[in-house]
Amino acid sequence: MLVHLSIKNLAIVKTLDIDFRQGLSVVTGETGAGKSIAIDALGLCLGERAEASMVRAGNNKAEVCATFDIKSLKQVNEWLAGHDLCQDDEANSELLIRRVVSSEGRSKAYINGSPAPLQQLKELGLLLVNIHGQHAHQLLLKAENQRQVLDRFADHQAMQDEVKQFYQKWLESKKQLEQLQLGQQQRSDRRNLLAYQVQELDEFALIEDEFTSLESEHKKLSHSQTLLEQAQQSFYRLYEADEHSALTAVQSSLDSLSELQHHDPDLGPIVGILNEALINIDEASVQLRHYADNLEIDPMRMNQVEQRYSQAMDLARKHNVNPEQLYQYHQSLVVELAQLNSDDSVLDSLQQDVQKYLDSYLQSARKLSKSRYLASKKLAVQVESYIQQMNMDKATFTVDVNFDESIPPSAMGLDKVAFMISTNPGIQADTLDKVVSGGELSRIGLAIQVISTNGNQIPTMIFDEVDTGISGPTASVVGKLLRKLGASCQVICVTHLPQVAASGHQQMFVTKFTDDKTTETHMICLKENERIEELARLLAGDVLTSSAIANAEELLNSYQ
Repeated sequence: MLVHLSIKNLAIVKTLDIDFRQGLSVVTGETGAGKSIAIDALGLCLGERAEASMVRAGNNKAEVCATFDIKSLKQVNEWLAGHDLCQDDEANSELLIRRVVSSEGRSKAYINGSPAPLQQLKELGLLLVNIHGQHAHQLLLKAENQRQVLDRFADHQAMQDEVKQFYQKWLESKKQLEQLQLGQQQRSDRRNLLAYQVQELDEFALIEDEFTSLESEHKKLSHSQTLLEQAQQSFYRLYEADEHSALTAVQSSLDSLSELQHHDPDLGPIVGILNEALINIDEASVQLRHYADNLEIDPMRMNQVEQRYSQAMDLARKHNVNPEQLYQYHQSLVVELAQLNSDDSVLDSLQQDVQKYLDSYLQSARKLSKSRYLASKKLAVQVESYIQQMNMDKATFTVDVNFDESIPPSAMGLDKVAFMISTNPGIQADTLDKVVSGGELSRIGLAIQVISTNGNQIPTMIFDEVDTGISGPTASVVGKLLRKLGASCQVICVTHLPQVAASGHQQMFVTKFTDDKTTETHMICLKENERIEELARLLAGDVLTSSAIANAEELLNSYQ
């Protein structure tokens, strides 16, 4: 529970330190004194948005620190441990949340001294405090919020999660199906074209790197006669031209110089070069003769190569690719065609998935609807009992749950939930927005909040003037209701009603001080005699009479 709240330089607060206890704590004070400032400050610690205007004029920053006793809060301790935010020296018995807001609007947050993002504050805040603001009751007029109230009361989160899960799967598969169906005609046209192109290329059956080989062979066969003639002539000049062959000339020079190198050693290197040349010419001659002997002039092979080479060139031009890329292009078309063919099977599979998930969704939605229906009867009985105690003794309250498969599926199911009420006998029940007044709506809202708290693991409940529109005997019932609620959890209530204020286990008083230059808000915990005076002021106004004090004392004693 919340045990301490420290505020510095926030709005009209300079410094404020407040200790809270278990039970019902009521907050009263003058109009405009800032009774809700503590709630606003606590909201910052729970992740609410920070603004530069929150910083007290003339200061660089505002700071709020909230301390919670978490010894018995298992969920909170598990959350802190999961985020490595436990305090080593406190043995997980205390939690400190700190929020600093600069005059430029920037803010920093800390959990047990460690920097934390706002999302973590919000997650942790949901486990610590439940705040009901002045306008919370107005949300009851919306059907969506009525369904949420019923779901919280029914406590069937697992069913809600199952419905949401099947809804998301159905929605995802439906989107995929629609995307495939949207381009179905284009894919069909493309598949037909690819089938023709792949068949044509399959029939040609070009293998990898074949075109390079074809091109090389085509050049060789096209010049085979010239190659043969030049090879034979070169062989003749190198080897067979009797006295005029290259081999004879080199051999003659080598013989002459070999004899002369005895007279001049400088001829030795030249003789060596000529000797190597003689060997090379002889080897070249042998290879030329072998080349000429094996070079075939085959008109039939030439025709085959010419035909296949030309066909490859034609196909490359037809598909607008380089001939060397024709094989890879063929393979890419095969892959694309296979993908398009697989899309048809995916389409069939998706159609089956869509129907499967829709059937599962409907089944889960019906189960959720049944649970809502059973819970609606229990909720209606409890709400009716509470509001009849709050000066609505003739009112009847029902919760309608209508399962409608004709409406579009949603993550929340297929139920239309409506809170129905009749405030007077003989008047047909209708929706809240058409029947109840503002005060009656406040009573209904308060009853629902109290009922929703039963079994709630959140340790602190805060009500910010939720008793607006309530007065007289009804206010006394509200006070008793809040005090009863304070027996099971910590309740903090900002109120202007003396009957509610008197019901508190402790009472905080907010006052505003100004010296025409600055304004400050103070909050103090009232002693019993101070409480009597404050209750008298709430009962009779600023002028305290002996009868007002007597009434206040009697009112306070009625709750003791």
